[in-house]
Amino acid sequence: MATGVYVLAASSYAVLLLHLLAIGTIASVVEERSIYLILMEGEPVAFHGDVLSSQQGRRFDPKSEAYKVHANKLVDSHDQVLESTLDKGSYNKLYSFKHVLNGFAVHTTPSQAKKLQLAQGVKLVERDRRAKSMTTYTPEFLGLPQTVWTQEGGDRNAGDGIVMGFVDTGINPFHPSFAYDMLNPLTSNLSHFSGACETGPLFPPFSCNGKIVSTRFFIAGAQAAASLNATIDIPSPADAVGHGSHVASIAAGNAGVPVTVNGFYYGRASGMAPRARVAVYKAVYPTVGTLADVVAAIDQAVADGVDILTLSIGPEEPPQDTVTFLSIFDIAMLFARRAGVFVVQAAGNSGPGPSTVLSYSPWVVGAAASRTDRRYAASLLLGNGLNVSGVGLSAPTFGNGSLLYRLVLAKDAINLSGAFPRTSEYVEECQHPEAFDPNVVRGSIVLCSFSAGFYNETSTLTAIFDTARVLGFMGFVLVANPSYGDFIGQPIPFSVSGALIPKVADAKIVSQYYEQQTLRDARGIVRQFNARAAIQDGRVASFGVQAPIVSRFSSRGPSFIDINRNPSDVLKPDILAPGNEIWAAWSPLSALDPILTGYNFALLSGSSMAAPHVAGIAALIKQKYPSWNPSMIASAISTTATKFDNNGGIIMAEGFNIGSLYSSNNFDFGAGFVNPTHAMDPGLVLSSEFEDYISFLCSMPFIDRFAIKAATRVWCGQSIGHPANLNIPSVTISALRRSLTVRRSFKNVATKPETYVSLAIPPNGTTITLRPPWFTIAPEGTQDLDIEINVIKSTNEFTFGEIILTGSLNHIVRMPVTIRPVSIVL
Repeated sequence: MATGVYVLAASSYAVLLLHLLAIGTIASVVEERSIYLILMEGEPVAFHGDVLSSQQGRRFDPKSEAYKVHANKLVDSHDQVLESTLDKGSYNKLYSFKHVLNGFAVHTTPSQAKKLQLAQGVKLVERDRRAKSMTTYTPEFLGLPQTVWTQEGGDRNAGDGIVMGFVDTGINPFHPSFAYDMLNPLTSNLSHFSGACETGPLFPPFSCNGKIVSTRFFIAGAQAAASLNATIDIPSPADAVGHGSHVASIAAGNAGVPVTVNGFYYGRASGMAPRARVAVYKAVYPTVGTLADVVAAIDQAVADGVDILTLSIGPEEPPQDTVTFLSIFDIAMLFARRAGVFVVQAAGNSGPGPSTVLSYSPWVVGAAASRTDRRYAASLLLGNGLNVSGVGLSAPTFGNGSLLYRLVLAKDAINLSGAFPRTSEYVEECQHPEAFDPNVVRGSIVLCSFSAGFYNETSTLTAIFDTARVLGFMGFVLVANPSYGDFIGQPIPFSVSGALIPKVADAKIVSQYYEQQTLRDARGIVRQFNARAAIQDGRVASFGVQAPIVSRFSSRGPSFIDINRNPSDVLKPDILAPGNEIWAAWSPLSALDPILTGYNFALLSGSSMAAPHVAGIAALIKQKYPSWNPSMIASAISTTATKFDNNGGIIMAEGFNIGSLYSSNNFDFGAGFVNPTHAMDPGLVLSSEFEDYISFLCSMPFIDRFAIKAATRVWCGQSIGHPANLNIPSVTISALRRSLTVRRSFKNVATKPETYVSLAIPPNGTTITLRPPWFTIAPEGTQDLDIEINVIKSTNEFTFGEIILTGSLNHIVRMPVTIRPVSIVL
């Protein structure tokens, strides 16, 4: 008996052991892989002593033997670390970063990534956070044709010789915005640039045509992160989304390209720098975007020699395990800056709440988005003569308002005997033709309701269009629903006559008229539709309204240093630029926006649209002042910006409530709205170099110096004392106790001596003393300005002021001041 029990126990133990082994095996199998970005010790090619070169203004020559030798050495070292550290078959190396970063991207498990953290030569391991897109008339609104373009020889020369790099979703090479003009050939010397024309599906070899000078794509990260859709995740530089084409054409699209959509002519579109060349680095795909692909694209763009780098894409969230300034994405931008590249980044589309910016670092220009003074307004003319305003780039109903048509509420026109669910999707939202009585809706204007499906983003305008075409609607109107409140309606092209009425108050006007004119029986069933209406043309723009206005979606400051959003001593966003309702190039594939499928142009809004405006203006400045470093260009853009709108008042900003406005501040617009005319002649500029940014990082009390060394490969040396001493065109102090004196150093880039008088408008709770109160500065001369800030009242809130230097030759230099006074005594 005892023996029998022993045998049973032994058998049970064996089964249990096998079960535990199986669990362990399953656990190792199902441990989910992720993408990790790794930085290594040692200099990348761009900053390696044997490769550095000042020839033609570039830091290194990718074709040199020294370049090739060191690049191969770095790749070999990456492979050796992986082979000696990780289990065979447990990883897949995606990229070697070797141009401005020394590191690699690898697809592996968390347990294997922990091994890498301990490997010799590895300085930083960071999990990929994914990347996303941040999503004309604006040259005229910014005054370019009348001023800056004239100075640079007109649109036939503006931006000539400058190569603009775009890390985005690719490009539509067949678009007229990127066509080569045989009558005005591009002849500028591009010896500083050496790209390549990668081809593939939907991207033939002739896509690189002289206007487009280089095209590359980076897809290894996307392939590792998700199962890609071969139809839309195209392995070539082709733009299946439209976003990359839109961004590139805003910055560098050809001048005077006719914009025609659905047979209607909207005017002509031009890039900010229409003669600049375009270099494409596709790194974001319809299914997924990864920072591995984006960082690889940045690394290559700098190696190719781009002058300007536009990032209308970025991380989905702040870094989890490091400070914002030391994420590998931000470090990649720092080293691009070190290599002489001007980098502009979209600030983000998570406004209007505070601390929503996704641009953090002082070496990058973060662009916020604004409205211009152009508006597109549709309207619904009711039978009682009232005109209800709406939105939609729609042709009018037949007769252009002279003929009125039967007005029918969707739920009054359903097929009572139909076999379909009686849900809002069918009954109110006009998503399914089978839900309606064709005899009622044919030739009528149908009122559809913004209900649960639109709120949950499962219902679409495209479905309404299809329903309207199938059943022969004369037109449709999508009205706000009191149960869901006002909604945001964008003026997008409608393929059928229609209008959006996004305000509940306006929708009530329509509803009241409709009910007054509609006869129902005792059961509520309509017996007679007497309401009449017409949809008027929504495609004609009006001009001259208040502008600029900070867009509701535009992300706000303050900038922050960690995932807990502790504020930093850097002002973000840096600058405000047009980003609302911008016409630009598009891809007919339109993989993520079915409503725009087949179109060559789109009217989009986003900080994605603001960033290329700034990039194009930077290209014009670079063309005029080729010796300026990126911080000087950024300074010229910042110090000449305006904080006033076209009515002379402080720029307003859209708030949380739709239609609400408030007086904006530095966290909404940075230095203010970009002014290209004045930026071309700033008088004074401030300059910072790579070493200054390292000193800035080393002056921050909450950043570990070993972490700085790991990320930048530079030990902390000379300190600037306080982060606010970084020589940038703003002063931001996140926690001021009693008193602090900071310094700014200016250089006169004008051709004549000039005398400047200094004026400070202190933030609430502070006083500011400027020394010297005035100065005379010679051409190419420099002048230090000491700024003493004292707390006179502890508000523990950010308050805003500015420093203004007024020159005797009419130059005006403005610097925003942003202070949080926390204590009067130490």
